[in-house]
Amino acid sequence: MNATPPLIVHVVYRFAVGGLENGVVNLINRLPPQSWRHAVISLTDVDAAFAARLSSAAVGCVALHKAPGHAVRLYPRLVALLRELKPAIVHTRNLAALEATLPAWIAGVPARLHGEHGRDVGDLDGSSRRYQRVRRLFRPFVTRYVALSPDLASYLRERVGVPATRIDQVYNGVDTARFRPAPGGRAAIDACPFREADHWLVGTVGRMEKVKDQTNLARAFVSAVRADPEARARLRLVLVGDGKLKREVETILESAGVRELAWFAGERADVVPLLQGLDCFVLPSLAEGVSNTILEAMACGLPVVATRVGANAELVEQDVTGRTVPAADSDALAREIGAYFTTPALARQHGQAGRRRVERRFSLERMVDDYDRVYRGLLRTHRPVRSAAAAAAPRPGVRSQD
Repeated sequence: MNATPPLIVHVVYRFAVGGLENGVVNLINRLPPQSWRHAVISLTDVDAAFAARLSSAAVGCVALHKAPGHAVRLYPRLVALLRELKPAIVHTRNLAALEATLPAWIAGVPARLHGEHGRDVGDLDGSSRRYQRVRRLFRPFVTRYVALSPDLASYLRERVGVPATRIDQVYNGVDTARFRPAPGGRAAIDACPFREADHWLVGTVGRMEKVKDQTNLARAFVSAVRADPEARARLRLVLVGDGKLKREVETILESAGVRELAWFAGERADVVPLLQGLDCFVLPSLAEGVSNTILEAMACGLPVVATRVGANAELVEQDVTGRTVPAADSDALAREIGAYFTTPALARQHGQAGRRRVERRFSLERMVDDYDRVYRGLLRTHRPVRSAAAAAAPRPGVRSQD
């Protein structure tokens, strides 16, 4: 009889719609089930509809409902839960989940992997000494690190003091079979008011929060419309997502008299047809890790204009697949949007090059293979004392621990 595959427990702050969380789902769904089992622990909440994206009903999800502040009060519950599950690997992600490595160490989990996916909202340039101290404090309890970009790997080495030998760098991957150009060119977006053939749609996808800086895109759009006589008749803005910044973005557009040229799509689950209905994708963020939305847009054959933060400049090949500009510089953003608007053939050329680049370097298959390699390496050097076959199976479905 075959031994039970080793269990990986993925610890996140919240298990709901988001780029990091989408990556967790993609990874769990794609890793070979004969090699690995999985469970998800959310320090706060689990969105049941989002958890339903997991392809295997055997993946248990546990919500701990952490209150704001330090998670020290959760430590006894985390230790007990991990002792019950007996995972071979605990994989925490980002600063918000880092402290779970201590209970994992106390529980005797042999391998504790921590992933750095992007900048913290309160530390956009990585200069916060407080956050550096927190990461140093938990460093002894982390067996190995995964950085999603060379920039984040450098941060771990230079600011946190992690030896290079303990860091793997793994890029995000995108499902190129799902995210692909629409057959026959740009497709109509469901419920979008801009359906004229000569409309040229520039858009973005993301939470409307300060770090995503859609206000910068709104100002750039206003400038692009004013700079070109044809723009008011043809250039249109699509904003997908919701959040605290929405009203401020609307105010900018209303004050400039261009509110009717923009469509606020709200939160949408149908990201693929939304991207397939654009002519250009823009990411105006103040900070990023490795942006899934950039990769998804490139996979859909779109030229990308992005701010030069995080790994954006590594994903977007300048003047080949798109353009990068300084963060919070609406004039530079407007120039690049306008340049693609006035030369649509160049926009299509860069979009096609972006698709080829994703297929070559940023496929989901490559990401899954890289994580499989990291996990197998951990298992070789930090094998559980007890047989993986003796591990308790996580209960399927969503559990709530109060």
